Amino acid sequence: MPASGAVTRNTLRQQIADALRDEVLAGRLQPGEEFTVKQIAEQYGVSATPVREALVDLCAQGLLDSDQHRGFRVHQYSIADYRGMVEARMLVVDGIFRRHAPQTVPPEPDHNVGVALVSIRRRGEAAARAARAGDVDVLIGYDIRYWRELGRLVSANDYIADFLHRLRVQAWVFSVPYLRSERDVLGWLWSGHVELVDAITRGDGEAAVQVVRDYNAHSLEWADRLEQRAR
Repeated sequence: MPASGAVTRNTLRQQIADALRDEVLAGRLQPGEEFTVKQIAEQYGVSATPVREALVDLCAQGLLDSDQHRGFRVHQYSIADYRGMVEARMLVVDGIFRRHAPQTVPPEPDHNVGVALVSIRRRGEAAARAARAGDVDVLIGYDIRYWRELGRLVSANDYIADFLHRLRVQAWVFSVPYLRSERDVLGWLWSGHVELVDAITRGDGEAAVQVVRDYNAHSLEWADRLEQRAR
């Protein structure tokens, strides 16, 4: 019984953390918005313990801030923070591809790798369609899963993949409020997912690196625009 109870509580803790993360990514919980453990527990109809644990987990991920007297609030990232995320991502991903150069995967990948690439490509196709349609909500979900699966496949290192995943989520948390206020959102939603996975499938490391560099340059250009607008 104790083991079963522990599993149930941990599962609930993760479900609450995932639900709150989705609320932040959807923009329903705004940067700086405050709430308490009691409010979230009442909202989801659960006890305080798994809620508190979930909120602490989200603090560790950099999505929430904890205030001893006021509860929790959604972390507010600055443009400088976002630029730092992109630059960190650039360094790590560039290093991954350099390590695997000239090929990102073997010319004849094994069955498991081949299946993984097919799955990643499907997610990439869905993400690219959402980006071209300007559907931010759909794009976020597919984009995060696409990059997480791709990171695990290409890096073959769970620590690196988890680090990149955390950066990706944080970057989206920063981006969502700005994208929802953009008049020309289509101009700032990257849709090169399929091009990247196709280059990796071919084992064309140079092409893959170029796609990623173009993507990062696109992200930094958007950061420049936001800074100019803020002046």
